Amino acid sequence: MRGLSPAASSRQYDLRPVLATAPLKPGFDRDALSRYSDPSWDLGPAVFRESARRCHVTVHFGSIEDVSVREALRELLYARLNVDLPGHRKILSPGSVRQVFNRARRFFEFVRDELGEVDLRRVDQPLLDLYVRHLKADRARRPVIVTQLLEVPFDLYAYRDDLPSGGLSFQPWVGRPPARVAGYRHVRENRTPRIPETIISPLLAWSIRYVTEFSADIFAAREEMDRLEAHCAALIEQDSVLERKDRRRQQRNRLEDYFGRLRREGRGVPIWGTAHNGIFLRHPETGELSPPVNAHLLHLHIGIDTLTEPKMHIQLTNGAPRQIRAAVLELGVETGGMDTPISILPQTGKPWRSRFDAKTLAAEERMLQSAAYILCAYLTGMRDCEVQAMQRGCLSLTRSEDGMIMRHRVRSVAYKGKSTQGEPADWVTIEPVARAVEVLERLSFRVASARGLETLWPVLIARPVCKDHLSAEIVRQLNRFRDHLNDLFSTPGIPAIPNGPGDQPWRITTRQFRRTIAWHIANRPFGTIAGMIQYKHASVAAFEGYAGSSRSGFRAEVENQRSLGQLDDLLIYFDERQAGAKLSGPAATRITKTLDSVSDDLGPLPAMIADRARLRTMLASLARTLHVGVLADCFFDPGTAVCLKQATGAKGPLTALCQPTHCPNACITSRHRPAWARSAQEAADMLKEKRLSTLQRSILQQDIERANTVLAAIDEDRSTLGP
Repeated sequence: MRGLSPAASSRQYDLRPVLATAPLKPGFDRDALSRYSDPSWDLGPAVFRESARRCHVTVHFGSIEDVSVREALRELLYARLNVDLPGHRKILSPGSVRQVFNRARRFFEFVRDELGEVDLRRVDQPLLDLYVRHLKADRARRPVIVTQLLEVPFDLYAYRDDLPSGGLSFQPWVGRPPARVAGYRHVRENRTPRIPETIISPLLAWSIRYVTEFSADIFAAREEMDRLEAHCAALIEQDSVLERKDRRRQQRNRLEDYFGRLRREGRGVPIWGTAHNGIFLRHPETGELSPPVNAHLLHLHIGIDTLTEPKMHIQLTNGAPRQIRAAVLELGVETGGMDTPISILPQTGKPWRSRFDAKTLAAEERMLQSAAYILCAYLTGMRDCEVQAMQRGCLSLTRSEDGMIMRHRVRSVAYKGKSTQGEPADWVTIEPVARAVEVLERLSFRVASARGLETLWPVLIARPVCKDHLSAEIVRQLNRFRDHLNDLFSTPGIPAIPNGPGDQPWRITTRQFRRTIAWHIANRPFGTIAGMIQYKHASVAAFEGYAGSSRSGFRAEVENQRSLGQLDDLLIYFDERQAGAKLSGPAATRITKTLDSVSDDLGPLPAMIADRARLRTMLASLARTLHVGVLADCFFDPGTAVCLKQATGAKGPLTALCQPTHCPNACITSRHRPAWARSAQEAADMLKEKRLSTLQRSILQQDIERANTVLAAIDEDRSTLGP
């Protein structure tokens, strides 16, 4: 190619298929694929994820006016999609083309602005230095983003022999990696925020209620709506032979019959759940404003389709407006208006929501979908792409290897670190997830089947123009679910889902669920969440088969969160010690001495705040020994661990054999007080049993005395801090 002009070289590519080497989904002919010179590239045939957004797998060159920018993008993207550079770049996954397109376009447009056109032969190191300064000038742009953007000129050098224009002729920044040029230091720690327990606990609880209780009402309402629509169609067909005035007479008669039924049942004229289009209903006598009359429901009952015949709307002058006003005056109004009864919420003794209408039904279906997503994502540890790869028929019930236990198994696809196609994987999970999958199968069937899809996650809006798969829309939907729960179930001063830090609504993202559950499994196997969903396996090894797939790397995630959690907990120890807190338990003296020594090394408080990273480093060794417990925390030393004297082969602390008042590794803080108080009370309650033997009474009395001793030590430490 070196003897040809760039234009002549690129013409040699014109008829080459863009996906020349990529594996294709079944049913696609490689000869029918997009070609190099096409104004748009459709990469969908090589994208196996059903949840992939259409805009992310389609490249539109026509939107780029400058020819030099457009052709430079075309050259680089083709090389990335088809050329493997061992040690530098693997062939680009078609599903990732959008990111590369956006980053490369930014660089090429910068070059165009500086040189008048994209001519890589004129690009030199000073121009690249100028590009770095340009990127860093935006203080909101993080170093990691600058690093990603700087990968483009490096690629233009690495692929120089594979680009018709030849690429860059010099090595940018003399081989310094993009991260160093950008000033970015990679931190291996997962920066995805963990959902606070005060938020995830009620969010999980309400999600379970939606799936196990409220879903029955939602499905019943959908069945009623289907019946109403079929009934309406039958009435329209029946009336089709009548003259228009006769049809209208029939409709008014049916309307009167409908109002008569409402009168007998003591119900009002249906109104919408919310006002819309700026239209309100003003009560004829009181003047009180409310959402408008639910004409859609009236039309279903009396046989009118306003989409095909808008002039037949029942509230138009030639309809029955006086009849409707009279009914409102006599009967009053009822929100929603559908017949489906609403289940009673035990806490309030009232229905959990008002009756359904077409809009609130559709909204509640989306909320039910959101609740099911939370259960699937949180209680399995699946990534978002793995959750959204679930299809109808993915749930099965199998026996464990010993044949003793029946387990729910979810089949999906693991993508991370796998081939483009992904690999089938199973997740052994628990009852709430199984219920969620059953709900999703029923919820998705109507919409997915109409579009020829097998996914459990279709967009639940049956409009031809909408996209098929839920995809990234789930994030917006999850946060609407949070707000919806607060709207329905909050009480004065007590929100259903509390705010997060800064008293702001916690923004839910899909990545947070996997990290949060991994952290809780690793660090709080006995906590509130664990108790609520009845986890019985605390160890990583046990959980591997219980709720995570080895193919998805969930064990590694748990192990990583264990180490992070240990350090986070020890930092709490350190901060509380700085505030004057005292420790109790056999290990108190040792741990206090270590914490105070670190404090002395760091210096006064301002130095500590400024050198938090150093603090984490100094505490890392001690943190690795910390295992948080119910009655005490264990700073594990196998040489002195009392629990290991009663067992062999153990590599870590044996929680079931813990003796917190005798083991040199045990440390007790004020956080453990509720558990000790509960233990003392339970022992005292058991002492009331008259049939106890003398030995049993003696043991219980000893337990009470031990607990009271611990409580006294905790309370003494608390009293020294003042109110």
